[in-house]
Amino acid sequence: MTVDTPSAPITRVRRWTPVSLIGTPATVAVAVGLVGLPYLIGLATIYSMIDLFIFILLASMWNLLAGYGGMVSVGQQAYIGVGAYALVVLADQVGVNVFLAIPVAAVICALLAFGISFLAFRLIGGYFAIGTWVISEVLRLVAIQAPQLGAGSGLSLFAMSPFSRDLRVAIGFWLALACAALAVLTCVLLVRSRFGLGLMAVRDDSTAAATSGVDVQRAKRFVFVIAGAGSGIAGALIAVSSLNVQPDSVFSVQWSAFMIFMVVVGGVGTIEGPILGAILFWFMREALADYGPLYLIVLGIIGVAFALFLREGIWGLLSRRGRLSLFPTGYSVTRLR
Repeated sequence: MTVDTPSAPITRVRRWTPVSLIGTPATVAVAVGLVGLPYLIGLATIYSMIDLFIFILLASMWNLLAGYGGMVSVGQQAYIGVGAYALVVLADQVGVNVFLAIPVAAVICALLAFGISFLAFRLIGGYFAIGTWVISEVLRLVAIQAPQLGAGSGLSLFAMSPFSRDLRVAIGFWLALACAALAVLTCVLLVRSRFGLGLMAVRDDSTAAATSGVDVQRAKRFVFVIAGAGSGIAGALIAVSSLNVQPDSVFSVQWSAFMIFMVVVGGVGTIEGPILGAILFWFMREALADYGPLYLIVLGIIGVAFALFLREGIWGLLSRRGRLSLFPTGYSVTRLR
């Protein structure tokens, strides 16, 4: 007597989805197409686009820190300020090539973040957030008191003076675009890796992650250092763009407020959300720039509304009915039989 038993279902697991097969090449094509933009638009628009790329860089780094690492920081302006000052000092006072000074400034910020992590990681939750802000304020006061850093008046960047104005602005545009693309690529590669899976496990439940073999402190410290280096690059780009560094500007807590807004509105814990949030924030800033502090009030109202009623952000709303990802960061399961 033969008994027919149902065969086990056959499935196929893939990283690439129909959306990512289109979205990833389209994103790369847009980034490549933007390279020629300085030849087509005016200087004012180029300056504005540089700000957009810096916003994307900062939002991606803060999302990597908080959205994937579970560490809510309001002190990332510490690395923005250190990165800006490091570039000016290296380029003008030490004599390092201004373009080489950008990665060197990132390394300095990474080392600083590594050292700060041993202090900051002794705090948890809200204490961690406030602690990072206090550390940034200490660094701001140090910059104000240091005569070598221009004290309260800051420093000017002279290393870019050999370039003409048009070329200088175009170089700033290309550098900002390249760094923003590098930040997004870094996030994609980290999320795709085994380390990214462990990091998200730490975010969801550090105790359970530790019992599963994840080195919690190592994972958190690595992301903390990466986010610090990325924020330092943003500070260096700000110095290259503005040709001036002032402590009250680069160490302002407003930078962290902008980062939080972009990530919360765009979508925490996604690759696409911070990019979308940065673009939205940039458009709102351009549209409301003539209204002075009013645009900050509008941003605050929108941020609070999203935090209360739409916590998944705009990207989460768009992908609510199904998995939607422009990049191959997850897995797609297809049943063949």
